[in-house]
Amino acid sequence: MKPSIRFDAVSKAYGAVRVIDDLSLDIAKGEFVSLLGPSGSGKTTLLMILAGFEAPTAGSVWLDGRRIDRLPPYKRDMGVVFQNYALFPHMSIAENIAFPLQMRGVGKAEREERVTRALDMVQLSAQRDRHPAQLSGGQQQRVALARALVFEPAVVLMDEPLGALDKQLREQMQLDIRALHKRLDLTVVFVTHDQGEALTMSDRIAVFNRGKIEQIGSPRDIYDRPATRFVAEFIGETNLLDGTVETLAGPTAQVRLARGGMLTVPAHDGLTAGQPVLISVRPERIRLAGSDISLGNALPTRILDSVYQGDHLRVQLDGAAFDFVVKADRRDGDWNTDMPVTAVFPPEDCWVITP
Repeated sequence: MKPSIRFDAVSKAYGAVRVIDDLSLDIAKGEFVSLLGPSGSGKTTLLMILAGFEAPTAGSVWLDGRRIDRLPPYKRDMGVVFQNYALFPHMSIAENIAFPLQMRGVGKAEREERVTRALDMVQLSAQRDRHPAQLSGGQQQRVALARALVFEPAVVLMDEPLGALDKQLREQMQLDIRALHKRLDLTVVFVTHDQGEALTMSDRIAVFNRGKIEQIGSPRDIYDRPATRFVAEFIGETNLLDGTVETLAGPTAQVRLARGGMLTVPAHDGLTAGQPVLISVRPERIRLAGSDISLGNALPTRILDSVYQGDHLRVQLDGAAFDFVVKADRRDGDWNTDMPVTAVFPPEDCWVITP
């Protein structure tokens, strides 16, 4: 599919500090792509370059085959939603939404029609005459979203738009934005540092670290098949074990752990005997058993601590060969401190990372 947005070898430096480092990325029309990473990783800077609020130091930016990095923001046909909403406090909700249409010279009748449609879309028709201070945080965010969409832009950019909302409202807005994206076939570029948010909303996630993209892929790829140690540790929670490939046999490999013990893992292309590797195992993929189980990987250990977290128990294990964190099903039993247990997980729930 031909990309709608293309970053071609883009760099951005402030003096000697390079915030974006020779980055290339294609985003297809209608995709929802999240730029995910810690503070200072370059994700917001890349969004600002796309919006036209920052200029790249090197490289180029393209939209539908047209180079846009030399165009001012108002000529890029992009809606932008910020974390602080940026609503005009002296204007009504309808006037806020109509503002970008006024700036583009849209006639009054068409303006009114589009504002009405936008208010219906975000379910705020009854609040059209109110002012921002009279709305909740979630309603204000809906107004900001309607204002970004009312002039029917080719692309919508969102910079941490849900960061100021409480957990329940943030989760509802995630689903609302995702539904709007699907219904309107929008191309969305979404900046966040929240891994759960990115996993919930995205078609693809680009994981940023120090101005580069460490990995880009579907939420399932990023979570289940992290390409690097940074991605494995940044996305959710994982257990990482150092080891060395001992033998290869068809689709599986035997890995000797650095602290003793053996694991059977999937044999990825390029693995060789003697190669140092990291094994990633997600906490929810591990079962606890009272005695050894021969099927799959079964490692003896003991319980260091167990914490009740509602739908699961967070169990910390302390073994000679490894330390693990497990999200244990409460129905499997009570796991008490110092209890000897076996950590059980099949080979297919391991993922091999080559350092």
